[in-house]
Amino acid sequence: MTDTRLEIIIGNLLRAGVSLAAATVLAGGLWYLSESGGAPPHYRRFHPDARGLPALFSLPKPEALIFLGLLLLIATPIARVAFSLVAFALERDRLYVFFTLVVLVLLLYSLGTSWL
Repeated sequence: MTDTRLEIIIGNLLRAGVSLAAATVLAGGLWYLSESGGAPPHYRRFHPDARGLPALFSLPKPEALIFLGLLLLIATPIARVAFSLVAFALERDRLYVFFTLVVLVLLLYSLGTSWL
């Protein structure tokens, strides 16, 4: 795999991930506004304990769709690093595999501990 081809694939991956995330958030936002757009905001209804993936199932459906879109947006650069790891492994470039693996582990660790 050439460097140019790798850059094109990664660019398409990032473009598709951001587009999918934006479309999901937009759909959730429109759904949310269609259901409760005219209602006054409920400032007393704040759930600071709604964290992590379990919050996806406890939120109302439009808000859960927005949350899912944001998760897709967060997952996009992680998918880029994972794809780069596979590409460097196929090229047998051990140094880049090592550094990319370190970056991927740090991303996953920070994502996993952010829910605590």
